Order: sequence, then structure tokens, then C-alpha cells
Amino acid sequence: MSWQNYINGYQNYLKIEKSLSRNTVEAYCRDIQKMNLFFNNGDSSKKIKFIKHEDFQDYLSQLNTLKISARSQSRIISSIRSFFKYLILEKIIKTNPSNLLENPKTGKKLPEFLTIEEIDLIVNEVDRSKIDGERNLAILEVLYGCGLRVTELLELKISEIYWKEGFIRVIGKGNKERLVPLGKMASKHLKIYLEEVRVHQKINKDFVDHVFINKNGSKLSRVMIFKIIKKLTEKAGITKTVSPHTLRHSFATHLVEGGADLRAVQEMLGHQSITTTEIYTHLDKNYLKQSILDHHPIEKTKMGW
Repeated sequence: MSWQNYINGYQNYLKIEKSLSRNTVEAYCRDIQKMNLFFNNGDSSKKIKFIKHEDFQDYLSQLNTLKISARSQSRIISSIRSFFKYLILEKIIKTNPSNLLENPKTGKKLPEFLTIEEIDLIVNEVDRSKIDGERNLAILEVLYGCGLRVTELLELKISEIYWKEGFIRVIGKGNKERLVPLGKMASKHLKIYLEEVRVHQKINKDFVDHVFINKNGSKLSRVMIFKIIKKLTEKAGITKTVSPHTLRHSFATHLVEGGADLRAVQEMLGHQSITTTEIYTHLDKNYLKQSILDHHPIEKTKMGW
């Protein structure tokens, strides 16, 4: 079988058995396609069954030559490991040559976030007199007030808003469900948008349950959300690089700064591991200090060592 046949099988494995999102599946398969091009370029070809650990070193060396960042290399290595694990499961190969691959040291990159004042500046730039103003304001309030990912926002359904209980049901990475509290501001502007604007639009039958739609009555695109936020940020005079994910980071940072329990923040963000959430403690050293003062037994008893 050709590499492409194996890659097609791997793609189905990620979709069906691993239940990964479309974006994640595409990213993994894109990495494997690039590796395929490296090993099968021109007249030369390398059969999957004969790939060795040393071959990966040649490939990673090329990535270094192309100045691919350490973070991107780590993602590529994860894709390679996942692909060869699939080949083992399918009994296509007997031993996994990617087992000894090591991730390059990337260091912890602290996420960019906005201050509360900066978020207010961006929100205040929304022109509510325009036809898309209430929608854009609701988008900002939900992104920041609920800490959603872009895909989660785009896939949010009207039927998944529990107004009385004050929660929204979110489908996150790997099709994992979670309930996220819907704050007063997000709830207020969602209702205004749905009851005063969206209700008057003609909706494509495939998107009648989607909360956020474009002027054609279809689901908004990721690119459109980025453009909306970029335009408002520039109008607000903020020079930081701001994306929808920046609002998610700001949501988490402000919760931690306000003393929220890290486990609760983890649940709201939909992080599988608490380690991922812990990065937000680095943004506020007072959080760590106060956690020790509040919870360490020696601080509680005021005793010396």
C-alpha cells in the first residue's frame, strides 16, 4: 500500500475512533503529508515499514534548516508519534520507530491577555446602530464572559442555552461536553441580539439553531470573528496582538486574579489537564503567594518551623 492509503486510514481513525475535531484532524494529517513528501521526493521513496529512528533525525534536521520553530516541531513530533501508533494498532508495522523521538525544549510561553480596561475600550468601539452591532457585542461578551474557543462560539446552539439555570452547553475539543456559566452581561446581550436582531433575519434551514449567523443567514466563519476583533482593537488604539483566543486568556487570567479556584477555571475552559490551566498562575504571582498563605498548615497555625 502507498503512504496515501495509510494516511487516509489514519484520517478516518482520528475522526471516528479518536473523535477529534476537524481542525485537529487536518493539522495532524497535514504534518504527515509533509513527512510523506520528504521521504518520497522525486525518484527516491521510503516504504513505511522500513522507516527507522535515524530517518526521523534527517527529517527533523531539515525542519531546523527551514527554521521551523521549536513549538511547531513539537506539534509535528506529536503527529508522527500518533501516526505510527495507528500503524502499530493496525498491525502494519511491528515496532514503533518514533518511540525515541524527543520534543525540542520550547519553554513556557505566557499567553497575551488584556486588562479589564482594555476590554472595555474594545467593547465601547462596537457601533450598536449598525445592523451587525448587537451581534458583534454579543460575540465579545460571550467570548470574554464564558472563555470559549472560536470553534465553540461558532457552533453554539440556541437550544443549548439554559436561560433559567444560567448555563450554556459547549462542545469542546474531542467532542467533550461541558456546562459553562452564562454571566449577566453575556446573557443580557445574547438576549438582545436573539430577540431584537436575529429574529428578523432570514435563516438558512441548516443553521436555524446556530446562535451567531452572518447577513446571509449562515454560520459565521472563523476568519470573520478574527476580522471583527482585529478591527475593534485597532479602533480602540490597542497595539497588542489581539485574537479571539486573547479574550479566552483574559477570561482565565481575570478569574485567577480574582481568586477563583483553579479546578473551577479548568472545568470552565475545558482543559483536560490542570497543568494547562496552571499557566495562568504565572501571570499573577500574588495568586501563588496568597494560596500558600491561605492553605499551608504552618501559615494557618502561625507556628515557626
